[in-house]
Amino acid sequence: MVSFSKIALLAVAAQAAIIPTDSPAGLRIRQAGGSQGTVTWDKYSFYVNGERVMIYSGEVHPFRNPVQDLHLDVLQKVKALGFNTVSIYVHWGIVEYERGKFNWDGVFDLQPFFDAAKAAGLWVIARPGPYINGESAGGGLPGWGSRVEGQWRNSNANYTAAWQPYINSVGKIIAKNQITNGGPIIIAQPENEYSGFMNPDGSLNPDEDKEYERLLLEAFDGAGITIPTVCNDAWIGGHFTSVDVYGYDNYPAGFDCANPITSWPDPPEWFYGGQRGVAPNTPNSIVEFQGGGFDSWGGYGFEQCYKDLGPEMVRVYNKNVYASATHLLNVYMIYGGTNWGHLSNPGGYSSYDYGAAIAEDRTLREKYYELKLQANFLMVSPAYLTSAPGEVQKFPTSGSNITITELWDEVGQKQRFYIIRQTKPQEFINSAFKVTINTSVGQLTVPQLGNAAYVLPSQDSKILVTDYPAGPVNILYSTLEIMTWKVIDGRTVILLYANTGESGEISILTSTSRKVDVRRGKSSTVTFKQTSSTLTLQVVVDHETVIALGDDILLYVVDRVNAYNFWVPDVNLKQDIPVIIKGGYLLRTTKFSGNTLALTGDTNGTTVFEVIAPKSAQAYTWNGQRLDTDLTRYGTQEGRYRTKTPRVDIPDLGRVKWKYINSLPEVSASYDDSKWVTADHTYTWNKIKPTTPVILYASDYGFHSGNILWRGHFTATGGENLFNLTIQGGNAFAYSVWDNDKYLGSFTGAPAPSAHNGSYTLTPWAKGSNHVLTILQDHMGLEQNWFGGEENFKSFRGLSDYSFGGATPTLKMWKLTGNLGGEKFADWARGGYNEGGLYAVRKGYHLPGFDDSKWVSKSPLKGLTGPGVDFYRATFTLNIPDGVDYPMAIDFGARTGNSYRVEIYVNGWQFGKYVDDIGPQTSFPVPQGILNYKGENTIALSLWSLEDSGAALESIDLVIRKQIEGGISVTNSPAPNYMERANSY
Repeated sequence: MVSFSKIALLAVAAQAAIIPTDSPAGLRIRQAGGSQGTVTWDKYSFYVNGERVMIYSGEVHPFRNPVQDLHLDVLQKVKALGFNTVSIYVHWGIVEYERGKFNWDGVFDLQPFFDAAKAAGLWVIARPGPYINGESAGGGLPGWGSRVEGQWRNSNANYTAAWQPYINSVGKIIAKNQITNGGPIIIAQPENEYSGFMNPDGSLNPDEDKEYERLLLEAFDGAGITIPTVCNDAWIGGHFTSVDVYGYDNYPAGFDCANPITSWPDPPEWFYGGQRGVAPNTPNSIVEFQGGGFDSWGGYGFEQCYKDLGPEMVRVYNKNVYASATHLLNVYMIYGGTNWGHLSNPGGYSSYDYGAAIAEDRTLREKYYELKLQANFLMVSPAYLTSAPGEVQKFPTSGSNITITELWDEVGQKQRFYIIRQTKPQEFINSAFKVTINTSVGQLTVPQLGNAAYVLPSQDSKILVTDYPAGPVNILYSTLEIMTWKVIDGRTVILLYANTGESGEISILTSTSRKVDVRRGKSSTVTFKQTSSTLTLQVVVDHETVIALGDDILLYVVDRVNAYNFWVPDVNLKQDIPVIIKGGYLLRTTKFSGNTLALTGDTNGTTVFEVIAPKSAQAYTWNGQRLDTDLTRYGTQEGRYRTKTPRVDIPDLGRVKWKYINSLPEVSASYDDSKWVTADHTYTWNKIKPTTPVILYASDYGFHSGNILWRGHFTATGGENLFNLTIQGGNAFAYSVWDNDKYLGSFTGAPAPSAHNGSYTLTPWAKGSNHVLTILQDHMGLEQNWFGGEENFKSFRGLSDYSFGGATPTLKMWKLTGNLGGEKFADWARGGYNEGGLYAVRKGYHLPGFDDSKWVSKSPLKGLTGPGVDFYRATFTLNIPDGVDYPMAIDFGARTGNSYRVEIYVNGWQFGKYVDDIGPQTSFPVPQGILNYKGENTIALSLWSLEDSGAALESIDLVIRKQIEGGISVTNSPAPNYMERANSY
């Protein structure tokens, strides 16, 4: 293992030594800017504060959730999964939209997120870039970087000078919040997937830029970051091994949401051997593992993605990862959020739902609960952290083929974990078989009782354990999966699960005869055999069977769906007061106050709560309300709770009073564009050089997102009858062209094309006549820059060529505009990516508080009768009571296939871009905090028609997606009201 330290970096340029301790495990401690022993590691796992831990993490991006109070909601949901860590990206381009000016204020302040993580009981992996990818605008790189000469993501001096101030700025924030300073951050990652490299000519380079890596690590050290650094190689390619802990990514199911489960590839089996071949002295760390998939313009929508990448994927691929003794696992994404404003790269749309376990509207999918079963098991199975895979067995069964990996605890030298999975998970075949396992009493073939075979359903995997200690109880083996166990008042409670109708066994080492007493469920489903040293039970899994084995062991054997209902509020084995709770949509917190156990969380229907807690808890409350419970036959407390989700009045957006103005005055004869930027550059930093007399690339003039408008002023030679142009805007972009006020036509866009060659017929120009060609184009976001050394994010938005047919006019000038102020954007609270270049937005008419009383009344359901842009405003009031969570969305109904585009502004925040003829998104979640749930709201829409026939919305509705009692208190995000904008135009 090689580690970077500040001293070593200065002395030997990227060579530093690990400092061994006296730990028999060969503990490694990073020494950077001084010694820290809080977060350490050996070849098996990480230690935090001296305790060996499984790092089970979910990816969440703070910048995709601009409501600070909602971080706690999401993070409590991550914690309730049984995860102990959250991983984040920081988007450089958002916080340094203007070079040298950092915006860490308001919704861009990271401190509330770190505070929420700490409050939720989560650690943090901080991944600030400089490059992050993440399907985000520029992959995190700032738009002004397009004017920085030379290659990016290598040691080019110009690029180095660009990123160093950012890393210094964000690095100090990370250092302040690292665990050694009382914060939650335990690991930091420089760069992202630094795995592919390019030469200046665009050819592939087999070698990474190690000088760049050295400079990054030196900058991390210089900012005061002393916690371990990690990389995320895009595959196990041995890149960026100079970090403390080598990590890699894997997305085994791919990203094509059109493919059904039958297209799944076989689960890979090379993780452990590959990682050990690169970094044998660090934990096997998967820094990004598939938690869903992204979708693109014209795609199938995230609900379809979820169908392919749902709970079955978690059962198949996650358990395959455990077979490789993965001891740092970060699920990307656990919550995706929203590409509000113009935060997406051209490959994605407004939603970044990702088909994740926590949906974009923060509701919980079944995949969430499946992950909860697995994470809870790993957190109560410490021997897993020192286990390594042995020989992989493959053999045919009565159904398909089975793969079994035996994990052996190399430190404890006793426990084994058998990861049993379908070799071909894409096949819809159940497999019945028996398996030979190694135990402390010798080899056994299980199941042992009767003639029943072990059943592995299609799209499923199971974890079988041997010699597994659950507190004082020694489980010889279990073919029923373990969710969790707790020792409560001297009694060991073990929660086991399988699919309904499956048969499973658990065998317990015991020298005393035990009475098998079925306290709940059917006795007929339970058979058992007692020997002088073991008690073996076989259970046919029904909804719930509770079995007492004497006074000190209680087994819950439940079906999978019932297992979803159990919550373990703190999976730490060293907790003082162990508790298991059954019931509720979500359990957020538990707290003992005297003899009262206070529970908080969410419900979405009538719930039967069961409290498995010490007898010292004599009363129970749910969100402050007393729970009336009765004692069950096996000593737990059970009570019914009726959810209260009051009906609320939601405005009908199709019927509210809409006002509108024309938002394309730029094509009128009297329009004055003198305040626009003059496109007068004759040199571009871009590698793609245009043929135009002046540079017509938007980013060269500081416009990096949203609609761009161009106005070319010409004097006719006489006879000009055709206008040709080559224009680029990113995937699914569109544009429209006018000659003075005469509409020439549009390119309406398609999912894939990022550029277009267009030809538009002119009414022949008379000699000496003056003409303005106005082009309104969509800017779909800056490209990502995945290869080190490439400059793809500099891909231009604008014109690279134009010409005329019939004659060539005299160019007087080109003018352009985008968002008001460009990099010196007008709205500090909402940031540079929120606005685009449409007239009404430049003027600030999308903001709340603007007086639209003189505007004409017209609904977007009536729309335009021809090409152009209308802008609509309306206000409505909400009055949502406290104590509920009613996530809402703006829905556009069915797509009509007409060529029009809509941007949605809610209280000044751009929260959706709708493209009717490309799609797929028709529903746009808007969170509480952007929507004012207790007061007035302003909604504004731009409606851009790209066809002669015009355009109108088919429908528009504000809908409540789910009614949940609970939630958290939310303060609205800053939403500054309209003020007349100086120098707006």
